[in-house]
Parts: sequence; C-alpha cells; structure tokens
Amino acid sequence: MILRSLSRLTFLLSLTFAASVSQAAGFQRLNLPMDQNGPGLSGAVWYPCAAAASEIKIGRTTTAGALNCAVTEGVHPLIVISHGASGSFLSHHDTAEALADAGFVVAAINHVGDNAQDRSRQGYLSIFSTRPREMRRLIDYMTSAWPQKAHVDPAKIGLFGFSRGGYTGLVLAGAVPDFKAGLAICQDLQALPMCRDIASGKVPQQPYPRDDRIKAAVIVDPLNAFSAESLAAVSIPVQLWASERGGDGVTPASVAAISKALGAAPEVHVAKGAGHFAFLAPCSAEQAQALPDICRDQDGFDRQQFHRDLNAKVVEYFKNQL
Repeated sequence: MILRSLSRLTFLLSLTFAASVSQAAGFQRLNLPMDQNGPGLSGAVWYPCAAAASEIKIGRTTTAGALNCAVTEGVHPLIVISHGASGSFLSHHDTAEALADAGFVVAAINHVGDNAQDRSRQGYLSIFSTRPREMRRLIDYMTSAWPQKAHVDPAKIGLFGFSRGGYTGLVLAGAVPDFKAGLAICQDLQALPMCRDIASGKVPQQPYPRDDRIKAAVIVDPLNAFSAESLAAVSIPVQLWASERGGDGVTPASVAAISKALGAAPEVHVAKGAGHFAFLAPCSAEQAQALPDICRDQDGFDRQQFHRDLNAKVVEYFKNQL
C-alpha cells in the first residue's frame, strides 16, 4: 500500500514537473497605431502560454518564450512596464517573462524620443509629460483593442517602472512633478535643454494624468522630481527598490526621500552592492561588448542571482496586491 502510494506520488510529481518545463511565457510584438493622443508606439506583450519555450532574438537581446502562441484560458491581471532613459521595451524582459510565467499579461513599449533607437527628445522637459500619457494609451489598448483583450482583467492592473519609468509610475499614481527645484542630473549636464529651461525658470505647465486603473506599482530606483507634498498624494500600494550605489541622476538619498514622503508606506528593498543599471536585465555577450557601462557591475555583485531574487519578490508582490 505504501509503495503504491509512493508510486502514485512520484507519477503526479513527474506530471507537475513535465508541465512546468514545457510551458513558457508567450511573446508577441505590439504596435499601437498613431491616433489623436499621440504617435504610434511599438513594444511587446508577454503572457501565460502552454507552448514550449524557444530562444527569441531581437537585436542584441535574447529572450526565452513561445512566439505568438495562444493565451491560456482565463482572465489575467495586467502589468505595464515603463523603461528608463535610452531603454527599450526589452530592458526588463526577464521580469516580464517571470510575471507571464506566474499568470500575468505584461505589456511594454518604447517611449517616443527617449529610447535606445530614438533619443531625439531625451534632453527636453516635454518627455516628462508624454511618458505618462503613453502608458495610459498602452493600458487603453490592452484593455479595449488588443485582440486577446478578453484575457485581461481591467480591474487588476499594476505598473513596473525603472528610473524615469519609476518617475512615470509615480505620476500615474498621483504625484505631480515640481521641476523648479531642479534635477540632480542637471548638476553634471547643465547644457541639456531641460536643464537650461529649469535654470531660467522656463518650466512649462503640463498636464500630468493620474490613472486610477493602476492598483499597485513596483517603483525601481526612480528619478525624483517631486515635492514631499506631491508624493503624499500617492496612496496605492508601492514596492520601492533602491540601488546602494545609485547612478544616472538617481541617488540613495533621493529614493529615500520618496520612500519617506509617499502617502502609503511602501515595501522597501535596497539592492546591496548594486549600481543603478543593475536593475536592467542581465546582458547578453553582445550587449556586454557594446554597452559596458550599462552591463558591468561592481566586483562581487552577481546580476544573475540578484535578478532571480528581484523577479521572485516582484511576482510575489503583484500576486498579493492584484
């Protein structure tokens, strides 16, 4: 009897293991058409899928997934991703894959004029108002126009944002930026158009749209352009990540100021030994050769291991909140 029970248990475990190794995150490219709200947007969607995984190579990036496979049955929470300056929809592909494997639909786009292929608007203040609007358009598309929209739960939407993407997420959660106080990045890059505008007091009044559809956010090493009073308006649950070393205009102190001022106390994680770019997906060999400043970490810091921990905590957080 005991042997029969053990055999049955072994058989069931083998089925579970076989299912886990045969499934992969589904992957498909995403193109939002130009409309009255802005230019066309390009990106990708990761989602739960029962097909076998394979390597998908896009430029210098290699991701694992099942290209254009069917979405698994059911309705799934949606996570939208906002990348940092000069990033892309692939900047956090490993986190997107982990979320899709855990049952989420994940969508990311290139922010217009502030991505790896097009940096034409990167130095201008206007980017800080268009970024949130582009994320609103992405949510609109995924919940009303994506061909598989029936698999998206519009009541369960989260956001993952890194650096300027973290800024973007805070705006969508209700914070209004205040550029009169300046930006830390302008201390070293005073010639940037936005830094000249701030220094001369030419800060345009822009609409900064809040999006109440977003119920929880993971904010990663965010660019701080906010007053404490503005951050107090953020009341949704936030998991806040900070690098120990900072970089690219983000400092541990600036992230700590956000943590202290948020209207709802965040779940805070500090990445020991990490620089700002350690939150980007581990680099391929091609990326490491072409982008050493972004791909190289401090001695003793293991980006692969760190991302296993990061992704597990992000998945757990969104599961608990959504």
